[in-house]
Amino acid sequence: MTAFSYSIFAQGGPVMWLLVALGFVALVIFIERALYLHRGQIRSTEFLNGIKNLLQKDRLMEALTLCEETPGPVAAVVKAGLRHASDDEQAMRFAVQDAALTEIPVLERRIGTLAAIAQVAPLLGLLGTLLGMIKTFWLFKNGGNYATPSVLSGGMSEALLTAAAGLAIAVPVHLARHFLSGRVRALVHDMEWVGNELMRYLLREHRGGAGAESGVATAQVEPTTEKK
Repeated sequence: MTAFSYSIFAQGGPVMWLLVALGFVALVIFIERALYLHRGQIRSTEFLNGIKNLLQKDRLMEALTLCEETPGPVAAVVKAGLRHASDDEQAMRFAVQDAALTEIPVLERRIGTLAAIAQVAPLLGLLGTLLGMIKTFWLFKNGGNYATPSVLSGGMSEALLTAAAGLAIAVPVHLARHFLSGRVRALVHDMEWVGNELMRYLLREHRGGAGAESGVATAQVEPTTEKK
């Protein structure tokens, strides 16, 4: 079986090995990103309730410590809000927004590389197909009457195998990118929800101000990313 697999790759020519390398890179990126995003998922509602309980007891430092010990972008957003809890509403909102904008590129890191691989792999497969056809015609031209099917099969194999390999790599990589993008969107939604809820609490409950509703987003949806 191993010899057969190696034979297939060998028949695919240099383009086949390049496709294998791209597939390996995509696999490594997917595993690393999936693990990173999984670690960043927390039970946002429970986490925020814990922060509120600490604030009700005037234990701000313990709340900040809890944020530092909790992984993920949600805790980073809450930490930014707590650090500006004594500032005015605008400063607090800017701090929460800046924290979220800082976390989003980290969440999306290397997902664009997967998109590029998904687009390039079929093109490389097409390139391998063209090279295989050129090789076939070259053998046919130089072989003349002695160009038997066994001689021409090498070029045809290279042409077909690289095209199939390019599609075989592009499809799962595209699905992997879509999966990771969905995880990122869920985490961004959680950051927005937690940030809004924290600001409402700090401006209304913790401070006891009457104008707490102004300038805060009104979305009341629950977070979607909860770790099971």
